[in-house]
Amino acid sequence: MTNPYTRLAVAAAEWDDLHPRMAPVALRQLALLLASLRLASGEVAERAALLAARLLGEQLPDRFPGESRLAPAASASSAGHRGFIADDLAVLVLDGHRMVGPVLGELRDRLLAEPAIGDAEALEGGCDPYAPGLIRLRAAGGSVRLPVFQFAADGQPVAVVREVNRLLDADHDPWGAATWWLSPHAWLDEPPVGLIGGPAEHQLLVAAGLPTEG
Repeated sequence: MTNPYTRLAVAAAEWDDLHPRMAPVALRQLALLLASLRLASGEVAERAALLAARLLGEQLPDRFPGESRLAPAASASSAGHRGFIADDLAVLVLDGHRMVGPVLGELRDRLLAEPAIGDAEALEGGCDPYAPGLIRLRAAGGSVRLPVFQFAADGQPVAVVREVNRLLDADHDPWGAATWWLSPHAWLDEPPVGLIGGPAEHQLLVAAGLPTEG
């Protein structure tokens, strides 16, 4: 029998092909079930996973077998598909971005673990969190997280950070911009974030304009 969590992981791995085939009302139902799965534990979570897996089977019968092949209750542990897990489907459906799977999912968790503030905290500091040139990452449930390295002590954005973010197109690719700032850089010999406020800060604009490898 199929573990419902495995079916959710399969759906995450193939979501580009599968979600256009689902009815809008089914997508809304799936979102509610995935939200419940995130918030619940024990039997309640298992029930939400089972219902979500059944919904996928009903909507995509040619891709997934009937619900009779689903285990009535199963653990999420060790249930995955090609490096995808059930929570990756929740990220795709609920959080509005595509940082999922064996590589991007790990990167997503690393970036979200960096010091950050929410949009309300940014407003309290006198900054518009939705101003152009700021990195805005979507955490679980779609909540906005703004990495703190973007802000000075007075709560305002650091000018050079906003300039670099514009070069990195952070408004359209915030995860890529955050990765650039927080990862080792071959030309700078360290993560770019370490140069903010230092004597070599001017190098950031040059480095951001360099062509990417690959």
